[in-house]
Amino acid sequence: MFALSIRTLKSVAVLPILLFTLTPGFAQRNFDDVEIRTEQVADNIYVLFGAGGNIGLAVGEDAAYLIDDQYAPLSEKIMTAINKVTDKPLKFLVNTHWHGDHTGGNANFAKAGTTLIAHENVRKRLGSPSERNGQVREASPEVALPEITFTEDLTLHLGQGQSMHVMHVNDAHTDGDSYIYFPEANVIHMGDNFANGGFPYIDLNSGGDIEGFVKNLNMALFIVDENTKIIPGHGPVTNRETLKAYRDMLETLRDRVKAAQSSGKSLELALSMGLSKEWDADFGAGFIDSEAIITSIYRSLE
Repeated sequence: MFALSIRTLKSVAVLPILLFTLTPGFAQRNFDDVEIRTEQVADNIYVLFGAGGNIGLAVGEDAAYLIDDQYAPLSEKIMTAINKVTDKPLKFLVNTHWHGDHTGGNANFAKAGTTLIAHENVRKRLGSPSERNGQVREASPEVALPEITFTEDLTLHLGQGQSMHVMHVNDAHTDGDSYIYFPEANVIHMGDNFANGGFPYIDLNSGGDIEGFVKNLNMALFIVDENTKIIPGHGPVTNRETLKAYRDMLETLRDRVKAAQSSGKSLELALSMGLSKEWDADFGAGFIDSEAIITSIYRSLE
């Protein structure tokens, strides 16, 4: 069982589709063939790729710290990957937001002794039932809810002069989004405020907002420099130049949709205008296609 401690588990022998524990077929999804790949981005910081949101791993002086945890069936594989990096106990797990491909393993890690941390809206949304397109997601059990919540920011001190700054940002992907920044290591995990290689998902049902999205990307550009390792919520680790191009793309789409809307064009007409045509080939083949991004921006601006 996964509820074994990290030390006991150690003695035992790219843009994926986003979300959803909301889909009816999730329970039948087969994760047997999923492999957890680890990439080191700084002396004490790693990224774990699997199925779902990118996982961040920081190794401190006395403990390890995790950012997001993908899906519940992958928890043991994730622990195995962590234990190949370090045998230090996993002390805290920070959720960047509430979606199931980033929080699905919460209960497993909590049962193993890890303390869950997130913005207060993450706890509220995980702890409440929700409905999308007629499909109901039941409230998560208490054990899967963040034990420590915050409203603005908090800092975890990892030892040896290293820190992990968790900051709530503007409503964008959801209303509970956080960046996790390692100033000494010059690494930032942006959660799903950045999907490297695909159009962003603006979850309007969870408080998502296009204006907040653009503001958050500008905020990240202010924080990072040319040497910063940027961990997106999905897609490969990248740099400031790629992030800036992503911001420029989304800002342009926002402005085009706003202009169409201001001139009285309906959503149907806006969808027929090819507003995202320059980026459709590179960004529109994933979870969010050109119609979905224009629709979500239009609805967000209403």
